[in-house]
Amino acid sequence: MKLALISDIHANLAALQATLADIERRSVDRIVCLGNIVGHNTQPAECIALLRSVDALCVAGNHDLAVCGRITTRTFSSTAARAVAWTRERLTREELRFLASLPLRANIDNQLLAVHGALHAQSDCATVALDNDQRRRQSFQALAADPSGARICAFGHTRHPGIFEFHHGRAALLQEEHIRLRDGAHYLINPGTVGQPRNFDRRASYLVFDLAQRTVTLHRVAYDASAPLAATRKAGLTPAFSYVPAGIRASVATGLRALRLDRPVRQFVGLFGL
Repeated sequence: MKLALISDIHANLAALQATLADIERRSVDRIVCLGNIVGHNTQPAECIALLRSVDALCVAGNHDLAVCGRITTRTFSSTAARAVAWTRERLTREELRFLASLPLRANIDNQLLAVHGALHAQSDCATVALDNDQRRRQSFQALAADPSGARICAFGHTRHPGIFEFHHGRAALLQEEHIRLRDGAHYLINPGTVGQPRNFDRRASYLVFDLAQRTVTLHRVAYDASAPLAATRKAGLTPAFSYVPAGIRASVATGLRALRLDRPVRQFVGLFGL
């Protein structure tokens, strides 16, 4: 069996269409979506319909949960919260019910566990990000203790692709884009994002997990991002200073957090509806 793992589509239909077209060429048996189908961009209904048409197995992301009312947007940025409200008003009751029905985690044949954020966080598994060594170690421990016996957990949320291996008591980020899984090791694998990148590489990304060959391969897909970006700007859903590359914005945000200025700046930006 071959699985295509996608995540963080964020209502970007052009990116999703390009990704699914690339997946179709690779003869996969099932598509697994690790959440955040909606949010940020302007075609949530179309993305939901397309995923349902290909019978994708989906788990809930934090934006999916917020849009259908299962969680609040208290921890969201002002831009993300605005997109949640905008999206909720444009989905039908049936589409909202679909988001509300999504599970927080999925087990695929006792070989792969799928979550949006983190395996070790039970009720908050869609909101906790595996963005540091401590949290990844906690999810590795949860994976090793899981009664399914699965040795691989797929997660999203961070929007950065990565394959992390835990073997003989040591965790490592593997740099290769094609790896063969080792016997006795545990893995946390992240396909990155289809529609909302946080780095200088604007391409969509996804993973193919070949269960028979025991391999994981990262694929990147170029698409024309100008139309979804224009639509998002027109709807007023882009972040403040969106003309600044995402990588630079991320560096500035890191600096502000280090100086404990991130909250005052967010409040200032939100005050003017940016």
